[in-house]
Amino acid sequence: MEFVKGDNRFYKKEGDKLVAEITYVPKDDKVDVNHTFVDQSLRGQGIAEKLVDRVVSEMEKADKKIIPSCPYVEALFERKPEKYDHIHAK
Repeated sequence: MEFVKGDNRFYKKEGDKLVAEITYVPKDDKVDVNHTFVDQSLRGQGIAEKLVDRVVSEMEKADKKIIPSCPYVEALFERKPEKYDHIHAK
């Protein structure tokens, strides 16, 4: 699934309906990932993790760490430290 880059977010729409989104707030050399949303119709397909991976990729390029204030992102970082420890602002 491809996501559109917006102002401090990545998202996917189907027609006019927002079906997936992740938002973040820049904070100096870090970003605070504060919200993840996946429409009920797409849940269970790994879309939320793909959104996180899209932000991770972008922040790696910008040499920024991620503050995971979104409960989903925080849990994902804790569940998969081998994948996210390098980008996690602790």
